[in-house]
Amino acid sequence: MKKVEIGKNTQQITGYKAFIPNKFPPEEGFSFDFSILKKNEQATRLLGKLDGITKLLPDIDFFLWMYIRKDAASSSQIEGTKATMVDAIEAEAKINANVPQDVDDILHYIKALNYGMKRVKDDDFPISLRFIRELHLKLMDKARATQFSDPGEFRKTQNWIGGTRPDNARFVPPPVEEMKIALADLEKFLYSDEEILTLIKAGIIHAQFETIHPFLDGNGRTGRMLITFYLWKEKFLDKPVLFLSSYFKRHQELYYEKLRAYHNGNVFDWVDFFLDGVIEIAQEAIVTVEKITELRDKDTQKIQKLGTRASESAVIILPKLYGQPIVNVSNVQEWTGYTRAGAQRVIDRFVQIGILSKKDKDVKYGQSYIYKKYIDIFSKND
Repeated sequence: MKKVEIGKNTQQITGYKAFIPNKFPPEEGFSFDFSILKKNEQATRLLGKLDGITKLLPDIDFFLWMYIRKDAASSSQIEGTKATMVDAIEAEAKINANVPQDVDDILHYIKALNYGMKRVKDDDFPISLRFIRELHLKLMDKARATQFSDPGEFRKTQNWIGGTRPDNARFVPPPVEEMKIALADLEKFLYSDEEILTLIKAGIIHAQFETIHPFLDGNGRTGRMLITFYLWKEKFLDKPVLFLSSYFKRHQELYYEKLRAYHNGNVFDWVDFFLDGVIEIAQEAIVTVEKITELRDKDTQKIQKLGTRASESAVIILPKLYGQPIVNVSNVQEWTGYTRAGAQRVIDRFVQIGILSKKDKDVKYGQSYIYKKYIDIFSKND
């Protein structure tokens, strides 16, 4: 398929080559062959199915909250974070003081996602450079970082990817002045009514953003959030239920390879890979919703078999577990107002009927309990 010239590496007076983007979008536009259009149609159909099936969940906000954590963990892990979704859940609930230090990366990502969701809900607030900078501020402000990230500000100096200097780097993004021009073009593209199918446009936006690499740090994470927010703002999704970071993490080397291909004009290779990700993640999410529904029905039946008084307290707690699937006695006390002994009795019942289990069997004091079957549904494909 014909290449689309996105830009080229150009010698700089400082002695290295940097990527200078062409006018964007290209004047000749993007023309996709039948195979891409067919794949886009499949991806769109699956997203419609996912959007519909999630509406049947009475607790869609809990489903969304777990997916936010999953995406936050996966996107942070692409950048080298070792902490997991479970670590993040424990840190949020302040259950375990010994979580890895780099769980902070995931918590900041969750904070940025939640901020972005509130912003996008406002119909008058556009997906713009201002929005992107605000996301970056929430992501990087007081975050753990190996270098100065200048939270919320586009870079004022040259950056590079790989290597120790621009002259031995794997990729050198545009110098600052060219970066500003490229960002202005990208913002116009975000607003434009170009005749590009929405999903394909979301993929191109991500690749172009990563090519520009406008921040000193946090570009990958910010750019991956941008995909979901753009699709949601365009009303392609009723809820922001498509998160692609686990796909990019699963195929991390290929992800980087396809982004490099995009820089070299192989836009269609990138779009093909991106649509494969939408299809894969949408299919997984549909199965996840079905499994959650099945698990909830089974566990509700278990609760109904308890005595009247026991089932009353259990009915209070089970929905809470969808949002916080790792708990301790203090959490249950907070939810129910029970004494410590009363809260422990409720937990013991949940353990007996197979809903909760001890998270660390060797711990004698301060035990926490995990809704493992529920968490496993979300982490199965990681």
